[in-house]
Amino acid sequence: MRGAGRADLAWSLVSDLSDAAKRLLIGRPVRSEHLGHTLLPKRIALPVFASDALSSVAYAPDEILLTLSIAGMSALVVSPWVGIGVAIVLATVVASYRQNVHAYPSGGGDYEVATVNLGPNAGVTVASALLVDYILTVAVSISSGAQYAASAFPALRGHEAQFAIVLVVLLTVVNLRGVKESGRAFAAPVYLFMFAIGSIAVVGTVRHFLGTLPMAESAELTVAPQAGWDQGLVGLAGFFLVLRAFASGCAALTGVEAISNGVPAFRKPKSRNAATTLALLGTISIVMILSILFLARATGVKFADRPHEQLLLPDGATVGPDYTQHPVISQLASAVFQGMPVLVAVISIVTGLILVLAANTAFNGFPVLGSILARDGYLPRQLHTRGDRLAFSNGIVTLALVAIVLIWAFDAQVTRLIQLYIVGVFVSFTLSQLGMVRHWTRGLRTEPVPATRSRMKRSRVVNTIGLGMTGTVLVIVLLTKFTHGAWIAILAMIVVFVLMQGIHKHYVAVRRELALGQEAAAARALPSRVHAIVLVSHLHRPTMRAIAYARASRPNVLEAVTVGVDPDDVAQLRIAWDEMDLPVQLRVLDSPFREITRPVLQYVRSIRRDSPRDLVVVYIPEYVVGHWWEQLLHNQSALRLKGRLLFTPGVVVASVPWQLASSAGQTGLEEPDDRNARG
Repeated sequence: MRGAGRADLAWSLVSDLSDAAKRLLIGRPVRSEHLGHTLLPKRIALPVFASDALSSVAYAPDEILLTLSIAGMSALVVSPWVGIGVAIVLATVVASYRQNVHAYPSGGGDYEVATVNLGPNAGVTVASALLVDYILTVAVSISSGAQYAASAFPALRGHEAQFAIVLVVLLTVVNLRGVKESGRAFAAPVYLFMFAIGSIAVVGTVRHFLGTLPMAESAELTVAPQAGWDQGLVGLAGFFLVLRAFASGCAALTGVEAISNGVPAFRKPKSRNAATTLALLGTISIVMILSILFLARATGVKFADRPHEQLLLPDGATVGPDYTQHPVISQLASAVFQGMPVLVAVISIVTGLILVLAANTAFNGFPVLGSILARDGYLPRQLHTRGDRLAFSNGIVTLALVAIVLIWAFDAQVTRLIQLYIVGVFVSFTLSQLGMVRHWTRGLRTEPVPATRSRMKRSRVVNTIGLGMTGTVLVIVLLTKFTHGAWIAILAMIVVFVLMQGIHKHYVAVRRELALGQEAAAARALPSRVHAIVLVSHLHRPTMRAIAYARASRPNVLEAVTVGVDPDDVAQLRIAWDEMDLPVQLRVLDSPFREITRPVLQYVRSIRRDSPRDLVVVYIPEYVVGHWWEQLLHNQSALRLKGRLLFTPGVVVASVPWQLASSAGQTGLEEPDDRNARG
């Protein structure tokens, strides 16, 4: 008993330490009635839901310039106009989503809009696109941050994937603590990034008009066109390249949809606060991206797809393999704040940090959408439940695991992952806008109030324009990015779509099978008799407990059954049974081939065959052990029997537990000296 007591104490200590570690990382559990305290004010909701969209400002201008650089210097002239095109689409999408959050504030976002107005298949299509896009957001953002960190800290080079996985784990832990807690943790870096880009925009613009704006570090270079682009942007090929640059710049729109999916996380009035946050997000993003492209043009920034080949020195020679091409924001910061290296370094650090924090938008959007899909039966039910901190913990962990697999598979290479990006989000944009047009059209058929009809007509115009623009961008993205890797994202959406439809089909079939129908009256009827069987291997305390439980249920027939594998063992069991004078008949089943499961199954089925209306209850004594390796030494016959008996109609299997000493303290509720002997 002393050994058992020491084992109990050791196990209790391990349990307490693991619980303390969990509480240290995640925090104490929060009661369900405190859900209202976790809701977000606008000042916290903006960095929580806008970090993805705002972080796009850090690489969308780079993507535009990289694509245009293929055609050489002449193509860079059109970069501000491409940026204006992206800004127009962004403004239209933001205006459209402001209609969405008012019409559908439940948090279903694009999925709910498409399901209600276009049908379940359209809803699942949107959901599959969003789920894939959220996963890619984490993979791309974290990988980008890891690459940025590797450029700043050479020791990380070659270990970007491992570092990115560590970052995902850290984000997962922070989000498991709750939406409000993660928002507070990430609010400061997001606002610092806004301040950093705002400072570049304001100071740079003022210095430009005062004539004191220095040129960028790459201003003296020229950009040579790639092979086959010596004529610049002329002809159909040039037009196609501009469209490709526009599609790359539309990465700035990723993350806009997250607010429509996260409306339930806002404080009341939810819809109005969400719409205000959308307007702030759109305004800030548009000002940032246009300012960066304007100042890049003003400072003469040169940014090439193949810098070592395309960037030429004033004497016409290439810059060579030793040249380091800094991101556009870094070049602008160095020019605008020339002579202030500390400020330039801070801007670079904040920019790298926002790329990592962009993944936090997905950590808020994916679990909420997953919960709604689980509620509707398209994903496992476990994704619908909240964890200790009232966050959708299972969804957060699922997102993290899939993103880690993707990061590892692509070795955290942003250039390989970015090609998979933005396809899904524009699929959801387009179907959502089409759904909203149908929503307003259907509402106008029955709305009699003139003022309300006028408002609905204006909303329909906004969504119609949004449909035209997002549909056009989707076609452009598919045409320009399909062969560059977008096909992988499309294939992933198809796989997720088929998987969700399969899950839903299973849940519907199970619900239909379990529904009460005409058989309800028969289900309420009692069986004619109850035939109880206690399985016996040895006459010991677990067997006595099982017999006691069976007798307490007062069955019509009660018998003990053992399988005669060894004649000597059977003889000893009979002697012990007679000596105990037990009021239960012992039946021995023959087993010439020394099997245990088959004779029991045959006997139970014979009872069912002779008396189909009887209920057979099989009591199986089972050891409860405290260590995984003990499970290998016990209960194997019981597990096999239960597995076979559960598939036999009209049979109930009752496990009668016997807690061994090693199992004490497993629940954390027992007293240290709680023992079966005293139970």
